[in-house]
Amino acid sequence: MVLSFPSAQWMEALIDVLNTDERYAQVAHKWEGDIFVVIDPDDSSGAHTTPVAYYLDLWHGACREGEYFEPLQSIDKEPTFIFRATMTNILKIFSGDLDPIQAMLTRRLNVEGNMAYLLRNVPTVLDFIRCCRLVAMDPPVPIS
Repeated sequence: MVLSFPSAQWMEALIDVLNTDERYAQVAHKWEGDIFVVIDPDDSSGAHTTPVAYYLDLWHGACREGEYFEPLQSIDKEPTFIFRATMTNILKIFSGDLDPIQAMLTRRLNVEGNMAYLLRNVPTVLDFIRCCRLVAMDPPVPIS
């Protein structure tokens, strides 16, 4: 089933993937930290004219909680990491046209949080992106 991205339904499907994917469970077994993924609108945003966000509580290879914020409002959570990018750059990361680590280094994906921890856990970050790619979305993102 193809799900609208970004949406609460897409996030729920991602949580299902994160909690059932054996590879993710193995790769992320040491990860401890919740994240916000903030998506800023741009030319490819369609109906989204304000930022939206996903909150995911990732812990030892599973997602304990998730919440979708549309539009982004004041949020009382203080996540370990905040990832922020335009819709265009998020879609490029999901399609494989933009490497997530390269995106961080070139600030097309802004990161707030402990960069040393993040860089020690690059395989977890890359496998998280792989899981995102497993959730079919509209607009479609080809898996490369």
